[in-house]
Order: sequence, then C-alpha cells, then structure tokens
Amino acid sequence: MPIRTFKPTSPGRRGGSVLDFSGLSKKKPEKSLTENLDRTGGRNAKGRMTSRGRGGRHRRKYRRIDFKREKDGVPGRITAIEYDPNRSARIALVQYADGDKCYILCPDGVEVGRAIMNGPDAEPEVGNCMPLSKMPLGSIIHNVELKPGKGGQLARSAGMTARLMAREGSYAHIVLPSGEVRMVLVDCRATLGQVGNLDHRLVSLGKAGRNRWLGKRPLTRGMSKNPVDHPMGGGSKRAKGHRPEGPSGVPAKGGKTRKRRALSDPFIVRGRKRRTK
Repeated sequence: MPIRTFKPTSPGRRGGSVLDFSGLSKKKPEKSLTENLDRTGGRNAKGRMTSRGRGGRHRRKYRRIDFKREKDGVPGRITAIEYDPNRSARIALVQYADGDKCYILCPDGVEVGRAIMNGPDAEPEVGNCMPLSKMPLGSIIHNVELKPGKGGQLARSAGMTARLMAREGSYAHIVLPSGEVRMVLVDCRATLGQVGNLDHRLVSLGKAGRNRWLGKRPLTRGMSKNPVDHPMGGGSKRAKGHRPEGPSGVPAKGGKTRKRRALSDPFIVRGRKRRTK
C-alpha cells in the first residue's frame, strides 16, 4: 500500500504523509462484528489517572477479531479488506460456507475472493491457520498462540513475522521478531504468511495534532520535574546524575525490566537481541 504525500500548504502538511487506502474494498465495518469502545482518558473507575499520556482520541468502533481460528474443516472466503483504527494491520472479512462471518488479520498478498481454511487438514498456504505440528519447517507465520485454544498472541502488528525453525518432541522452536527463540507447544496454532500493511512504519505524522487524534497526550520530561514528582527530577539545570527511569523507578531506555525467575524462562532458548543505535 503506497505512501501518499501532500502539497506543503502548511508545516504539518509538509512533513506529514498517509497511507493510500485504495487497496481497501469496504469503507464501513460489519455491524454485527463491532461494539462500542469507551474512552477512559487513562482514568480508572474512581477517576484516578492510572495510565499517563492517554486522552482525547477520535471516536472509534471496536472490531472483534478472530484470533483463535477454531472453525475447522469449513471453507471460508475473504469478502472484504478493511481499515481497523484499533491496530496497525489491515483486517479481512471472512464469510464461511455455513454463513458465519468473522474478522481476521489480513496477511500480506491476500486479496478479495481468496479461499482460506482452518484446522490440521488445511493446506500450507498463506492465510490458512493450522497447528505448528502440521506446518512445514521454515514457514513464515504470524498470530502465534502461546497456549492451545487461547488465541494468537505473538506477531500480530503490521509487517510482523515469526519463523518455525524446528520441532523437538512436543515443542516447536519459533524465532520471534525480536530475535528471541522460544519453545511453543506443537498443538498451538499459527497463521501462515506475513501480516500485511508493511508500509505502516514509513508514515510520518507531520504534526502533534495527529498524535492527539490517536489518543496520545504530551508527556513531560522527567528531568524537568521536581524530585517529588519523578526520580530524575530536581538538580541545577540539566543535571544528568540519574540513570534513565520512569516515574515509578522502573529502568528505561534499554534497562532490563524482566523478572529474574520468570515462569517462561525455561521456554526461552535464546534471548532477544539488543538493539544498537
């Protein structure tokens, strides 16, 4: 999906860009698969702020996505590719032979009219969902489950992929987008192919107002606050006498936050790669 730019009629237009939505086949969502999405502004039921940086946002409808893909043996056909304001990926509307409809994450290269199938008897083609035990080794996958029947949790955003590297006993080795190699039960399901909308990361917002439309409020730097408000606050001018931390003292900017004895440690074969600037 190509990137569209504008004439520089203002500073925001000069630096901003949007995705070309010409590849979408339907504008309005399926009414039976949507529900209201309230705006909390980062407040809990008592009105206290529990999440910083949230507020505003354009009004949205939530689209219910079928992450489980448990309708086995029933052929389905993609009838529309739609925009979802709640995620970076595009979604595809699937209509099964028995009349049921659902939304799935749209894989890259899938078009309207494409037939899909779920279950262990499905063919290893892009868009089909099946257990890891039935997939060819080396397959590019997304929407990977961590527990059988719970639904996909890994590699779900735009352009994300994971790779099935090996199978050993009742576990499969999956290479995640972070570089981490993780063991997942072979009974867990995944979808073949790469998540679509690969150009999402190339979009430039251009102005601060577009962040407000997305529900993101401005954040004040910790160094500009008082010591009572932030661990990095206080001092004379720009004193960098603290390690990078969040307001609650959690290390930031590359600091390790993982628990030393996390329950998932035995399932991690190789840790994630450290990103270098």
